[in-house]
Amino acid sequence: MQSNNRWFPPVEHASPEGLLAIGGDLSSERLLEAYKLGIFPWYSQGQPILWWSPDPRAILYPNNFKISRSLKKNLRNRSYHVTIDTAFEQVIHRCAAPRRKEQAGGTWITPDMINAYLELRQLGYAHSVETWTGRTLVGGLYGVSLGAAFFGESMFSMRTDASKTALAHLIHLAQQWDFHFIDCQVPSPHVMRLGAEAVSRERFLGELDTALKSPDRIGRWQFPTDMAITRP
Repeated sequence: MQSNNRWFPPVEHASPEGLLAIGGDLSSERLLEAYKLGIFPWYSQGQPILWWSPDPRAILYPNNFKISRSLKKNLRNRSYHVTIDTAFEQVIHRCAAPRRKEQAGGTWITPDMINAYLELRQLGYAHSVETWTGRTLVGGLYGVSLGAAFFGESMFSMRTDASKTALAHLIHLAQQWDFHFIDCQVPSPHVMRLGAEAVSRERFLGELDTALKSPDRIGRWQFPTDMAITRP
């Protein structure tokens, strides 16, 4: 799997925390190669680019997604309008904005990262799911798709269950398209509550290798017109 790698050392050389390499650039070619190798960038403004391959890895199998009682109610009541690939730039900027204390992450999405993923969006590899109340964007997520794998990058929520509603729609689409898993990167209480599980790096790379044998779904995505995800 790594025989054609031009930029990264073998992932087994990563530190105990998962840090594998420092430096380089965020070109689309390098980013896509990184994802294919189970590597992703994660760093803060003012730092060099840091590349990670953690062990264990958090992945979410579509059939294991846990829908809470409140989320089930919101889905049943159609509390939000959900779209896909209609507001990628808005979503990534919202994900990059400062968060409330109870929300995770955000500040690591630097201007250079934003520009890099906007380029991946133009190439048809990066995608967003958006949750709306009227014309107001209140939640969403974005990530990268290769083969039968979706690499989740970040999500944001301004209303109760808004980001989880976006994820529920992505999960249902992943089920319809036979996606193998959604990569959640680093295990955390939040993603584990959603149904993710921590797997070894070796297992993750094996499953990733299998998922990459499926054709890429490049270009703008659309939800099937008859898609309904409400559960009784």
